[in-house]
Amino acid sequence: MLSVAVVGSGPSGVYTAQALLQQSLVPDVRVQVLDRLPTPYGLVRYGVAPDHEKIKSLQNSLRAVLEDERVTFVGNVGVGGADGVSPARLAELYHAVVYCVGASADRALAVPGEGLPGSYSATRFVSWYSAHPDIGADSFARDALAARSAVVIGVGNVAVDVARILARGAGELRRTDVPRAALRALEESRVREVHIVGRRGPSQARFTTKELRELGALPGARVVVDPTELALDPAYAAPDGLPGALPLPAVVRRNLEVLRGWSVGGGVGAAGDMPGGAPGSADAGRRIRLRFFLRPVELLERGGRVAGVRFARTAPDGAGGVRDTGRYEDVEAQLVLRAVGYRGVELPGLPFDPVRGTVPHAAGRVLRGGVPSPGEYVAGWIKRGPTGVIGSNRSCAKETVASLLADAAALTRRTAADDPLAVLREWGLRPVEWAGWLSIERAEAELGRSLGRGPVKIPDWAGLLAAARDENG
Repeated sequence: MLSVAVVGSGPSGVYTAQALLQQSLVPDVRVQVLDRLPTPYGLVRYGVAPDHEKIKSLQNSLRAVLEDERVTFVGNVGVGGADGVSPARLAELYHAVVYCVGASADRALAVPGEGLPGSYSATRFVSWYSAHPDIGADSFARDALAARSAVVIGVGNVAVDVARILARGAGELRRTDVPRAALRALEESRVREVHIVGRRGPSQARFTTKELRELGALPGARVVVDPTELALDPAYAAPDGLPGALPLPAVVRRNLEVLRGWSVGGGVGAAGDMPGGAPGSADAGRRIRLRFFLRPVELLERGGRVAGVRFARTAPDGAGGVRDTGRYEDVEAQLVLRAVGYRGVELPGLPFDPVRGTVPHAAGRVLRGGVPSPGEYVAGWIKRGPTGVIGSNRSCAKETVASLLADAAALTRRTAADDPLAVLREWGLRPVEWAGWLSIERAEAELGRSLGRGPVKIPDWAGLLAAARDENG
């Protein structure tokens, strides 16, 4: 029998387990999927926006893998941290360990004022409305959403997600699993203007067309795009591609079409009297402004907290990048969310490349001193960096599993524990197994029923662990 631990129960971890189950080279495989949290699914549970039910339904396919009789879910077991199990000790329990721990840190802007109250990472905001237990139920409820104007720095799908949640009516979120405190705070939110800002042009934005179009479908909100900023992008003027260059990708062409329609039409949604907008309504509701060719250089302060962002105006440099023009623009904002990318975090006990933010590897085999470390593997973002979509983790996991299976004959000559769970308990850990997770699901469903809603997430460690221990329902 080949005994494998997969550290991380998000898509990359579950796809790794699935690849191990679907292969035929080693017929008898047992997989234990470990997670620091008592809940499975990783970013599908704690990173996908609550109003994206179709993407969140991916949990159903992940669930099918975790319910396979050859797989054991082991939650509430940290690896590499002060209170967790070291990689060296974990290696004593299994023939192989595959680390699928993602890229949990956010990239900083590295500009003055970034640490002011009112300045947050988009990751923190997403974790708050997704009920991640590390964040706490009230972290944004006090004053952040008292802002009138918010700036979201970044033009990827995360930026669009957080802008959409800020601009969406809380009444529409009642049908989702948003936790109670977050829903109350969003109901009381005073945010009426949201700026989504990128330092380059629309043709280089990373959002998908589906996400972009969703902004224009928000009731009571309107999207505003400045046609002069669009015109700065050479690809905007030549949507079929620049002479002598490769054709524009289809997603870029579609995005430019959507933006062109909004700029010509003066925005979409509830109309209001504003420059470049369509007149006619006294109540403009919330406004979402898509801005381009603006690079943040400083967060401005008033009264000890964020009051705005100073941007340097950029322009295409002719080589695919941008250059500063020497002009600046200040945008008022009492809330700033940075969404400029993720970064891997070093796991104590594993080698780490601080420049790439990944674990050094060769086809998924962890490299120590440039040499493959027997029985240690990586998959997902900690392997390749924060690139691709959820489905990209399938091929990444398959490559790693192919390497593991090629090593299987040597790995099974190593000693593995007969009952790793029993050893973990002997070491003082309190694993939450699948029955405990099902108990959490029941508790969240009951909480939702008591509130007249569907299932509502439990947002704190104490509540999750208490629900998990109540396995008899």
